[in-house]
Amino acid sequence: MTVLHESNLTSLPLLHRGKVRDLYGIDDQHLLIVQTDRLSAFDVILPTPVPGKGQVLTTLSNFWFGKLGHIIPNHLSGIAPESVVKTDADRAQVAGRAFVVKRLKPLPIEAIVRGYLVGSGWKDYQKTGAVCGIALPADMKEAQKLPQPLFTPSTKAAVGEHDENISFDQASKLLGEARANEVKNATLALYTEAAEYAATKGIIIADTKFEFGVDASGKMYLIDEALTPDSSRFWPADQYRVGSNPPSFDKQFVRDWLESSGWNKQPPAPEVPADVLQKTSDKYLEALRRLIG
Repeated sequence: MTVLHESNLTSLPLLHRGKVRDLYGIDDQHLLIVQTDRLSAFDVILPTPVPGKGQVLTTLSNFWFGKLGHIIPNHLSGIAPESVVKTDADRAQVAGRAFVVKRLKPLPIEAIVRGYLVGSGWKDYQKTGAVCGIALPADMKEAQKLPQPLFTPSTKAAVGEHDENISFDQASKLLGEARANEVKNATLALYTEAAEYAATKGIIIADTKFEFGVDASGKMYLIDEALTPDSSRFWPADQYRVGSNPPSFDKQFVRDWLESSGWNKQPPAPEVPADVLQKTSDKYLEALRRLIG
């Protein structure tokens, strides 16, 4: 697989470089999103890319956008990315790793849904008996399935800063009550259907995040990426045990290496060894193969 740490298209103006995605302007109705192989850990972009990661994210997102399109429309335009650039070098950079999407106004929250008690939710529960202010039964264990999925929105932080969990009331103040309920309902419906499908493929979706945008008329769309190892915690069902955090199909190999490297989690991040990057790439590909073959 080709490796792309940073796209540099000459056909279109660059609008923004995020942690993973590069955004280019096409016209007043459309944008080009290029999914690179960049990896961020502890909110720092690493200097070494993960081979094939951008193609995995693109393929999986396209799959989920198609599968879940009856719940909510998405931002895909149906225009081939190769058709909006002019040079062979640009076409090589977008092949298999880009979307042409509608220009929409992103909502200012991340829509997080948790199906299992893990990560920051587990830490919150140990301290407060609740997750993001939502009370849970006593004596729950790490990685235990929640009584029902929880919608726990967060703010959207700039690159290098941390998102902050907010309450549903705070989300309602940001979005308006009707829109906040629309986001919550769409998030829970998307997660429920995706989790049921993934379970038939031997994968537990412990949690995930979605992003939404609106058009000029106020209609809401699913945007960004959807249900990838970057935006979700995928667990192999055959290794799941209540009481411990199962290995996930994501950047855990990189996180573990960084934790053991002595790095202080401030930029610049160290170069990650090739074998750690390859193990991470293999995990992303395994998630893709399990979910869509």
